[in-house]
Amino acid sequence: MKALALTSYTATSCIGRGVEATLAALRERRTGLERCAFETVTLDAFVGEVAGVDEAPLPPGLREYECRNNRLAQLGLVQDGFAEAVRRSAGRHGRERVGVFLGTSTSGILETELAYRRRDPASGALPAEFRYRGAHNTFSLAAFAREALKLAGPAVVISSACSSSAKVFASARRAIEAGLIDAALVGGVDSLCLTTLYGFHSLQLMSRGPCRPFDLARDGISIGEAAAFALLEPAGASLDGDAVLLLGVGESSDAYHMSAPHPEGRGARAAMLAALETAALDPSDIEYINLHGTGTPSNDEAESRAVSGVLGTQVPASSTKGATGHTLGAAGALEAVICALALRHGLMPAGVNTNEVDPALAVHYLLENRAAPLSRVMSNSFGFGGSNCCLIFGRGG
Repeated sequence: MKALALTSYTATSCIGRGVEATLAALRERRTGLERCAFETVTLDAFVGEVAGVDEAPLPPGLREYECRNNRLAQLGLVQDGFAEAVRRSAGRHGRERVGVFLGTSTSGILETELAYRRRDPASGALPAEFRYRGAHNTFSLAAFAREALKLAGPAVVISSACSSSAKVFASARRAIEAGLIDAALVGGVDSLCLTTLYGFHSLQLMSRGPCRPFDLARDGISIGEAAAFALLEPAGASLDGDAVLLLGVGESSDAYHMSAPHPEGRGARAAMLAALETAALDPSDIEYINLHGTGTPSNDEAESRAVSGVLGTQVPASSTKGATGHTLGAAGALEAVICALALRHGLMPAGVNTNEVDPALAVHYLLENRAAPLSRVMSNSFGFGGSNCCLIFGRGG
């Protein structure tokens, strides 16, 4: 595949708003996970909540999209000059030639949860002011971003659980290569809600403490929220050595189980091999891998088998979910931005909260930050139902 440049990118999560705050937290090995005090939730758990989302209403002209998820999206879009970068791109290519490809798992479902508390006691009808189309509807995220940035190109939302905002890179790449668009806003937004918190708890997948990916004592995930975006454009000859490129994408669907990965990591392995093939790289070319690494016993074990089977056991690796929590539909985009920061700053971030790596997991898991020039890095995102995606990023020049 032809490389695409990430000409602008940004991330907002519990470890900070914007890339500078995110990079600082990674360098300081700081977690943003805190004991859950979200809404009316009474679970014994830690979450990665972004402060101030509820105090940031949407502009008057966009109030039909009012919900926590779109407020978080707005908060993310205005960081790092990203919205202006998208508008400049639309000025170069034309508003109709910039596509929108975003991922989410639950969109603004919190609005529906809150509306159900206010149902009519006699008829059970939802409040008249409830707006399914602008809030709960999965597509509301793309509709909001498209309108907020005054874009007119094709818009798509992918909701494939935790691979959602990794798969948008693949979809946008295909649209650009097909000549449908010249540039794409890609990314993901997922916000805390009662459905995910109580849902994962019912599946017995949540840890009572901050999650510990690949740790011998790992016992579940910590849910976070995030908004992360990148602007994809064809890589021009004028790119300097600091430019970050999307080199390869790989997707697979093993459909092994509704919520558990294939125990041998079969689908994950297929996605990684496909990414290497599209990037025309050998396994030895990968210098760091950002693992999906949720902190559940079965996920980390399956991923370790896939990684060791494809890349061997010596490639430095870590999961950044100990810092950010598992941001579900936003995880792929958030970790793509973290990979971009790793490339630009020569930083392989340690796995926060992990104290003793499980010796049964055959990966070179980093417990300390490592500084080294990087040229090629990989990011894994695996979702429920066996929806897998692997991305490979590199430096330009």
